Amino acid sequence: MLWNKFKPAIWQWRGVIFAVPTITLLVILLRWTGLLQLLELATLDQFFLLRPPEPPDSRIVIVEISEADVRQQVQWPMSDGVLANVLETIKQQKPRAIGLDIYRDLPVNPGHETLVKVFANTPNLIGVQKVSDSVDSAPVNPPPALKQRQQVGSNDLPLDGDGKIRRGLLYANLNDQDILESFALKLALLYLKPEGITEKPSTNNPDYLQLGRGIFPIFEANDGGYIRANDGSYQVLLNYRGHIQQQFTTISLSQVQKNQIPPNLMQDKVVLIGATAESLKDLFYTPYSSKVFSAPQRMAGVTIHANLISQILSAALDGRSLIKTLPEPIELLLILGSSIIGATLCWQQRHYISQKTLLAVNVFFAGGVLLGGSFIAFILGWWLPVIPALLALGGSAIAVTQYIAQSAGEMRKTLGRYLTDEVVANLLETPTGLKIGGERRQVTLLFSDLRGFSAISEQLPPEQVVQILNLYLGAMTEVINQYKGTINEFIGDGIFVMFGAPISRPDDAQRAIACAIAMQLAMQQVNQQNQQMNLPRLEMGIGINTGGVVAGNIGSQKRAQYTVIGSHVNLAARIETYTVGGQILISENTYKDAKTDLKITGQLQIEPKGIKELITIYDIGGIGGEYNLSLPEDNDVMVSLVSPILIEYSVLQGKQATGILFQGELISLSEKKAHLKTAHSLEPLNNLKLRLVNAPEIDIYAKVIKQTDEHNFLIRFTNIPPQAIAIFQGVGS
Repeated sequence: MLWNKFKPAIWQWRGVIFAVPTITLLVILLRWTGLLQLLELATLDQFFLLRPPEPPDSRIVIVEISEADVRQQVQWPMSDGVLANVLETIKQQKPRAIGLDIYRDLPVNPGHETLVKVFANTPNLIGVQKVSDSVDSAPVNPPPALKQRQQVGSNDLPLDGDGKIRRGLLYANLNDQDILESFALKLALLYLKPEGITEKPSTNNPDYLQLGRGIFPIFEANDGGYIRANDGSYQVLLNYRGHIQQQFTTISLSQVQKNQIPPNLMQDKVVLIGATAESLKDLFYTPYSSKVFSAPQRMAGVTIHANLISQILSAALDGRSLIKTLPEPIELLLILGSSIIGATLCWQQRHYISQKTLLAVNVFFAGGVLLGGSFIAFILGWWLPVIPALLALGGSAIAVTQYIAQSAGEMRKTLGRYLTDEVVANLLETPTGLKIGGERRQVTLLFSDLRGFSAISEQLPPEQVVQILNLYLGAMTEVINQYKGTINEFIGDGIFVMFGAPISRPDDAQRAIACAIAMQLAMQQVNQQNQQMNLPRLEMGIGINTGGVVAGNIGSQKRAQYTVIGSHVNLAARIETYTVGGQILISENTYKDAKTDLKITGQLQIEPKGIKELITIYDIGGIGGEYNLSLPEDNDVMVSLVSPILIEYSVLQGKQATGILFQGELISLSEKKAHLKTAHSLEPLNNLKLRLVNAPEIDIYAKVIKQTDEHNFLIRFTNIPPQAIAIFQGVGS
């Protein structure tokens, strides 16, 4: 009864009901991944640029060290004696606090003793210490004399992922127990002390610092537009006064040295001494560096500290608003509300096809209201997540306009990016195609893998590894499609191909063998392109097996994959591991099922893991009949060495070396093979890791092909580094 009552309403608003939860969830997930963070921060930067600049803060004076000041010094860094004179001159103006944003952990003579005395006689002087340790910077100790008097603050500035400063520190964690007040907070407290304002916990939240009228919330990892940001120590969002240094009274170092300071300029103020010169590398990107039509400008570190000091003083004394963020549930409701507005605007006008322009105007107007409202909220001290809200608004509008019955053609287009046309046809055109389960059928399975690619990838940057893989996989995919194989999966540098699923054909085994030969021939073109791009040469091994498997949709109702499972899948993968570069090995089942003229260059019996009986595998050199393909002849010529190459080697179990080193020597060499003489007994198909005695840092990988006499074994190299090739060529010449 209740359902019958609501059913018409649900149908009437079906587009909104479909779009709103879908788009809202997508936007929330997208935001959670962090992909929207840079857009959010960029929008925040534009809000700072658009916000009217605030009046200058007269409580702060900056003594800047510009390029002109540096050139006028007798030496740089300026000597301790010169710095002592500068401090004495500033002290004569009786400021409340002096901040020295210059590292002075080591003496700079002459005048070091004089500077130490000035430090001892200036209780309102605060020095700096760099605490953080990053890739491009290291901690810097404070001046020892100031550290003894606890007149040191941390001048660290938290960097965002785009290299900009949007946060400031109030306290820095030195270890699990000790904390250090920041440079800005230390100076602000000196200024506030005569006003009767000292540090105390907030009454509403004892974890928050309260100074006078200002309560400073601790920055958390997901505040505002941030996602999983580094929220270590006690951070706050920086509320800059403006983008120009003129927000604070500024004089040059030279003016101080020449005593050209207006009377009482610094009296009862916070005086900061710091570098603005480009050569002194104390410039940072800030929200004001995000101008669209001009080159980004950087802000001096001393100016950033001045902004944070001003923020603390203005909040404590003037009640100036800090930048606040909404609780996360409220932010999610804002995204939901925006999605509802966008979907409703479009759904209500869905019948008015002639008013599409008006519909677009309405949506853009709603987006403008949302953006404008967020900017007004920012002026009032609130940072709202505007990008997710805009995406929800626009996304729900688009979703509603595209709300139509899903056709098989659209689904085919989507699935076709991930599956072959045959698999898509099986899923869409077969009544049971989408059901979980499978059927038993005869399938030929092909596994390919690049030999020694792990060692190659360790020697190359990730970008080149991806470039090599894309070139190789692209070429192999073309060949596999030509022979009507179904690519089940790319496994790193390996490929898993099915012949006989989902479409079974009488010649599945023949096509699999012909496809394998064509893939090996295509490697010549791949290596030619690699050579042109100065990339390493690749070799591929292929294993093929035929047998009964279960083919179908394997998984759950929420997540499934069309694939095959069974022991014959595992056997095909095992056979591939026995191959060397350029080799194709097939099982006896495939050999019998092919029923065509095959060129067999060798055979051997193996006992793969998990198989209880010996298996015969065949080395394929070509296929006749309608395909008429063959691999190139092996023209590898062995050269006997006058002086054997001494080596140490270990036998690999899977991907790991056994740890036992054996002695041996290479007595003859070719481009791909070698004869290994050793007293240790080896088995055919053993994988070896070799190191030259004279070059132990070079790893060479090889596989045992056969035993030629009592202590001699023919091995096939699977990976030879360029350094080893150079050594072998030198010995061979």
